[in-house]
Amino acid sequence: MSLYKNLFKQTLIYGLATVFPRIISFILNPLFVYYLQDKAEMGQVSVIFSYLVFFNVVLSYGMETAFFRFYNIENDKKNVISTATISLFWSSLAFLGLALLSRKTLGNWADISVEYITYTIWILTLDALAIIPFSKLRAERKPIKYSVIKMGNVTVNLLLNVFFLAFLPKLAEQNPDGFFKTIYFENYQIGYIFISNLMASLATLLVLIPNYTGISWKFDKLLWKRMMSYGLPILFAGIAFAINEHFDKILLDWMHVPLSEIGAYSACYKIGMFMVLFRTAYTLGIEPFFFSHASNENAQQTYATITKYFVIFGSFICLFVIAFIDLLKVPLVPKAIYWDAIKVVPLIVLANFFLGIYTNLSVWYKLIDKTKIGAYISLVGAGVTLFLNWLLIPSMSYYGSAIATIAAYGSMMIISYKMGQKQYPIPYDFNKIFSYLGLTVLFSAVSFYIPYVRENYYIKAVLLILFLYFIYYSEKETLLRIIKRK
Repeated sequence: MSLYKNLFKQTLIYGLATVFPRIISFILNPLFVYYLQDKAEMGQVSVIFSYLVFFNVVLSYGMETAFFRFYNIENDKKNVISTATISLFWSSLAFLGLALLSRKTLGNWADISVEYITYTIWILTLDALAIIPFSKLRAERKPIKYSVIKMGNVTVNLLLNVFFLAFLPKLAEQNPDGFFKTIYFENYQIGYIFISNLMASLATLLVLIPNYTGISWKFDKLLWKRMMSYGLPILFAGIAFAINEHFDKILLDWMHVPLSEIGAYSACYKIGMFMVLFRTAYTLGIEPFFFSHASNENAQQTYATITKYFVIFGSFICLFVIAFIDLLKVPLVPKAIYWDAIKVVPLIVLANFFLGIYTNLSVWYKLIDKTKIGAYISLVGAGVTLFLNWLLIPSMSYYGSAIATIAAYGSMMIISYKMGQKQYPIPYDFNKIFSYLGLTVLFSAVSFYIPYVRENYYIKAVLLILFLYFIYYSEKETLLRIIKRK
């Protein structure tokens, strides 16, 4: 029992450290919308952030996962720590030098200000240098310290953004001869956003510096080759995931969609984060459960039941967000000039729901130790993303990207189910699952695409009540059993 309590405790703490940054991202979205001068600036920020996510994956080159693997199987833990640390240390410095020397070329190629490119290079380097120190904290089972530093990073980032965007202009105006005037630059909102990120990353690395001073700096070449062999396939899976999650903004920019449209798309895209938060919190809590119950006699039936209830809760969140989207957009995207992209939200919410279902369905290849299959499925999703974006963006702009996202995650969901039923059959209750999904899509479409219903919140409330009653009617026997047990 103590083992499960400890597992739950660590999952809860790590979960908080993972969900909290997404919540901060939720808060930053309206802040950026409100204080950036126009949609084009929002578009530029979104494109650069997408590059950040993509190159974060490249600069880690699977070493984080390789570190965990070899830390647990090698007797000499210090050797693993020092080898992984030295590898990422020198690769990060090499990237820093080459990127800084090439920043003008990179800026011209990406059509991004060299100044912003420079900030991005430094942020990427500092974040890469923090990878193994963070991994070491997890490997040594120090979840509280790990979470405090992680949450501290995003909190510092948020507070600096609030200070630079909201307070600094007023302070500079009130004290024209004071200190604040010397650090204030007019129309420099994008710069302040990246300075905030840079200062947060620097502060985080400074806290983690003891992890560099406390190692032996011994490099084991043979161990490094084994770690690289293990980590490189994970790199490709990570790239595929980054393509599915963030590459659409880069593709929109490459295909000459105006930055103003990308900005509107990115801002409204964030409304879909409700489903992302649910999916992330659920995944962190349920994956340890999947593995701990793998040897149980009724494990497959348990997984089937869990998936059904994930669909129930996810369906309700989908329907709620889509039905009340015109209320949610006011605080989350507080400028009406962005709302022309609100039409992508139903697709993005459903896409993230499909990704959550895929997470449930993907348990089979994890339990039979065929995790490479997950990489192959992600690569298929990335292929669908790239192809449909290339096909649809010229005629549909960012709406084509939203269609590509739901198609990619939908295809991954279907492929995982088909392959899983052949190798690790799970008795999913697909009659009920499809009925919940179908009703969600139907009620969502009615509440969003029929003008009279979209403007009438009484009808939407009735649709939600009908949906909840349908769930109660379908799950009545199970609910009554649970109540009797209590």
